[in-house]
Amino acid sequence: MRNDVSSFDKTPVNQVKRVPDRGKYDRESVYSIVDEALVCHVAFVQDGRPFIIPTLHALDGDAILLHGATTSRLIQHVAAGNEVAISVTLVDGLVLARSVFHHSTNYRSAVVFGRGELVPDEEKMAALRLFTERLLPGRWDDARQPNKKEFKATAVARVPISLASAKVRTGPPGDDDEDLALPVWAGVLPIRTEFLPPEPAPNLPADTPLPAYLSRHIAERNA
Repeated sequence: MRNDVSSFDKTPVNQVKRVPDRGKYDRESVYSIVDEALVCHVAFVQDGRPFIIPTLHALDGDAILLHGATTSRLIQHVAAGNEVAISVTLVDGLVLARSVFHHSTNYRSAVVFGRGELVPDEEKMAALRLFTERLLPGRWDDARQPNKKEFKATAVARVPISLASAKVRTGPPGDDDEDLALPVWAGVLPIRTEFLPPEPAPNLPADTPLPAYLSRHIAERNA
């Protein structure tokens, strides 16, 4: 379920301080970046020591879902109701300026803050389905679903997003006027993520067809 408020409050915690005009606080900007990224990084402090862990995630309304083994330090920390910061970054291009100082990247990033909670067992299967469908729509109904042992060994934690911000850079390099006459190529080298042809498992029977939903997903993402 999504919050009716269209933007997050701007506070000292989530405010973009470096190049503030690149900051965005509306939910649509933040959520679109979080939803496109396949991996997030979760930062937390435990016993006075900072940690940051890369993991898969899924956006569920105004919350981020995380999953892992019930023994996972990260999952236990989040499920216990502790605060975390979660970040994602999408790199869209290398920005090549005439001077080294003005080199940069075009990117879309988001940082969200929240206090975690454990997803109860009666909601966990739906959360696992959401994870699977987020990776590849159509996969949940095709693959074997978790058995009792797997279900028990897996925990899902939810982080309702209390604060968030996005930061976005687009466009060409910002060279200084005195550098414009330098005989140095300047511009943007675009970057995009695309899927390559699927590689079947070595033990997959040769007559196993490629699922239509997989071919469709590749075509849509690579378009």
